[in-house]
Amino acid sequence: MTRLIDLPTLATLLKDMGPARFIVELVDEIRADFLRWNDYDKSVRTACHSPAGVIELMPVADAALYSFKYVNGHPGNPALGLPTVMAFGALAEVSTGKPLLLCELTLATALRTAATSALAAQALARPGSRSMALIGNGAQSEFQALAMHALLGITELRLFDIAPAATDKLQRNLAHLPGLRLVRATSVTDAVRGADIVTTITAAKSRAAILTPAMLAPGMHLNAVGGDCPGKTELHPDVLRGARIVVEYAPQSRVEGEIQQLPADHPVTELWQVLAGRAPGREHADQVTVFDSVGFALEDHAVLRLIHRLVEARGLGVDVELVPTQGDPKDLFGHLRGHEKPGPRT
Repeated sequence: MTRLIDLPTLATLLKDMGPARFIVELVDEIRADFLRWNDYDKSVRTACHSPAGVIELMPVADAALYSFKYVNGHPGNPALGLPTVMAFGALAEVSTGKPLLLCELTLATALRTAATSALAAQALARPGSRSMALIGNGAQSEFQALAMHALLGITELRLFDIAPAATDKLQRNLAHLPGLRLVRATSVTDAVRGADIVTTITAAKSRAAILTPAMLAPGMHLNAVGGDCPGKTELHPDVLRGARIVVEYAPQSRVEGEIQQLPADHPVTELWQVLAGRAPGREHADQVTVFDSVGFALEDHAVLRLIHRLVEARGLGVDVELVPTQGDPKDLFGHLRGHEKPGPRT
């Protein structure tokens, strides 16, 4: 049988645990996977682009478990009453191919993206960073705030979005989080001023320059999340040229990330190398660092594994016969016996 986890079930799990605790546990899972980087069969995701957006398939596997995620990115969806990003995924045994888990991944994608951002910031931001600018206050913004608050001790969040209603929503959702001061900014420049960390997480599918060199101060860490497909960027190229850049998986990031704006041989460092101590993170206090995040299948693999373990322990979800596991494995037609409709009488 395959365990099915829908959105209400995952929401129940998160309400029981608390989303911040889930993110903290997920960071440990993602770190462990990045430290086993060479154990995984990795590839860039397969993308189907259209004028409205993109649909992607993201697979990854080690010797024991295979996973994939189906995910879209359609910036015009909110006007249709749909999320910009929607996703689901599966976790399966490599030894048999049997699917163990079929799971919603829209909410889980926001969680794993935030967890990965915090993991990278732990390695790259200056120690003692307490203020973060959050540019783009849409569906994933609260999760970024929770992760940075829980794992880095961020106490001040400086908010800006071109849609004031998005900032209203974020302020409502985080108003009662203890130890976090919310400051509403009047512009990107106003939000960035004085921030230790700047997170950009906008949705528009365009080549944008939301952050320019003039906005930056020595020692900032930039968490560039919104640029995640060809033709979609958030940072001015000169910001990248003057920074130390860390990515998830370079073959994918060079096509989809901020670094698509740079020559193909521009030096970048993969996050696993920093976590494993094979490359430095921040080299000095005044260095500007960039985590050019596009999202990688290994992060979804980690969140699927964690969800599977937690729901099994709590007895959550529904077991479904997604694939034939009963009866004679060579008699597929036998599953139809007893279900035939009578034919026409003559």
